[in-house]
Amino acid sequence: MEGSYEACAEAAAWLRARVPSPPRVALVCGSGLGALAQELRDPRTFPYAEIPHFPRSTVQGHAGQLVVGHLGDAPCAVLQGRFHLYEGYSPAQVVVPVRTLALAGAHTLVLTNAAGSLRPALGPGHLLVIRDHIDLPGLAGRSPLAGPNDDRFGPRFPAMAGAYDAGLRRLALALAPPELHARPGVYCGVGGPSYETGAECRLLRRLGADAVGMSTVAEAAAARHCGLRVLGLSLITNAAPGDDEDEDEEGEGQGEGGEGRAPPPGHEEVLAAAQAGARHLRTLLAALAPRLARPEPPHA
Repeated sequence: MEGSYEACAEAAAWLRARVPSPPRVALVCGSGLGALAQELRDPRTFPYAEIPHFPRSTVQGHAGQLVVGHLGDAPCAVLQGRFHLYEGYSPAQVVVPVRTLALAGAHTLVLTNAAGSLRPALGPGHLLVIRDHIDLPGLAGRSPLAGPNDDRFGPRFPAMAGAYDAGLRRLALALAPPELHARPGVYCGVGGPSYETGAECRLLRRLGADAVGMSTVAEAAAARHCGLRVLGLSLITNAAPGDDEDEDEEGEGQGEGGEGRAPPPGHEEVLAAAQAGARHLRTLLAALAPRLARPEPPHA
């Protein structure tokens, strides 16, 4: 069965046999953010196609490989590319890497993504440090935890309150380079692959979301089910939506997660914006590395 405990355990055993020490920190790179792997010392690279039971990444800007090395003193695994519902994968397939790395020894998961802003104060190049999320596919039943529960992963009804580690969030906010204008907020996960309409953006904003994207929420749910600490980082790649709900249709446009008068960005523009901010994220991760290595909850 796809995404089963046995499949993930086989993938974890395959990985442990090929690295000198098991990864303790797992990092998932969103679109255009794969360069974060450059922070690793003594890297070893494994294409997804070689790892048992891993899906294949089909999205531009996702290298589709696992890089294992050291982030500071922490043995770390960096996923250069993730899997999405819009690629046709099931929720269980989407979280195979997260479950695999948990079984391989990881205790902390850092989720990064390129996201669209829903707030005027949250502009391109800014960083949203996720304090909570809205999982629209999960609320509609497309959750990686749906179906028979395997207690070897975690409990039948895991709590998601406080899913994003408060101590890691405080540290990220304190250590973020000023160029990132970091602030805490709520991320909304949607199915994609179409970008959101103006009406959808207004709805999500009224629900309390600050940014929107097509990933992360399923991975966070699976991570908490497995008992991992989670830090979520959304790099904003396109401008905040306008507040005028009465704009005529010819003046409206939307990007990944936002509407506005500018023409909507394509995926290439999103990648370029993510790559421009990636070096600041690398600086942040290097500063966080000593605390990420600790299995116990950090103290900010």
